[in-house]
Amino acid sequence: MNERDKTMRNVSGWAATEPGGPLKPWDFQRRDVLSEDVAIRIEYCGVCSSDISAIRHGGDFPLVPGHEMTGEVTAVGDRVSRFAVGDKVAVGNIIDSCRECPACLAGRENWCFAYPTLTYGGADRKDGNPTRGGFSSEYVLDQRFVYALPEGLDPAGAAPLMCAGITTYAPLRRWGAGPGKTVGIVGLGGLGHIALKIAHALGAEVVQFTRTMDKAAEARALGADDVVLSTDEKQMAAQAGRFDLILDTVGAPHALEPYLAALAIDGTLCMVGIPEGNWTVDPLSLIVGAKNLAGAGSGGTLETRDMLDFCAEHGITADVEHMRPDQVNEALDRLARNDVRYRFVLDMAEQS
Repeated sequence: MNERDKTMRNVSGWAATEPGGPLKPWDFQRRDVLSEDVAIRIEYCGVCSSDISAIRHGGDFPLVPGHEMTGEVTAVGDRVSRFAVGDKVAVGNIIDSCRECPACLAGRENWCFAYPTLTYGGADRKDGNPTRGGFSSEYVLDQRFVYALPEGLDPAGAAPLMCAGITTYAPLRRWGAGPGKTVGIVGLGGLGHIALKIAHALGAEVVQFTRTMDKAAEARALGADDVVLSTDEKQMAAQAGRFDLILDTVGAPHALEPYLAALAIDGTLCMVGIPEGNWTVDPLSLIVGAKNLAGAGSGGTLETRDMLDFCAEHGITADVEHMRPDQVNEALDRLARNDVRYRFVLDMAEQS
């Protein structure tokens, strides 16, 4: 029997059936375990702002969101060598790629030239069916994109590392955050609070930019050496030339020039938040001082494994609020209002 002709697996989950609609219980099917596949019982799945965007604007409904998961292996294919039943594992927002282009061969599958297969809202490269996300009881995928969950990492707090963690870790590593470097973090939300923890653990001097000083104590507790009120023109002007790297995690429209002015010569402002609309940047804010404006998003298999090992070594996880699956719409509504400290995680084991 051809592998593609195997029987399907019944799965329960939470799906939006129309753009902008609420998530409702939905039973569906995933492919059975192929020779190099791993089946995972999902225990925790983080709730990301990109889930809200997909629900509002996605084109493939019913849509099951969720792309930052931890769980336990329940079955493996006969050619799986890296995992066994009972292993604790993690899965992020990429579950396959072409594996042949220069990006994939370098272990940077997030930049696959043929576009990576996303955890949901994509087309499975093995059977052509739509991919469905982690707001569900089980996931099946190729072992290449499954990650061992390091011992000692809380699985609930580790789930958001598979999106927010790798999204911030990769650029911090790439642009050399570490001893002797001054790093700024713009925004103290789901991305920003993890970026702050990671930059601190890397040994950089870390400065948190925030719009309200009521977050100053929280920022310092998370590892900030200094806190700057971004709405205070005098405080921002005093930052001129200070930073080697600024990581901008904000997902709402805002001006970039004040942060470009804060960069040292050859400094880099890296965008990982995704505001709606287009940015407008004064060319002189880049030319004067040879500043760099860059972007980053997610990470490939090599960076993700490195990130998990680093976070385990330094005890880094997301600060999370637990929610039951039947509270998913409440979680999405509160996230849209920025009413969370700092990341929601659904306890999928509580799914009825």
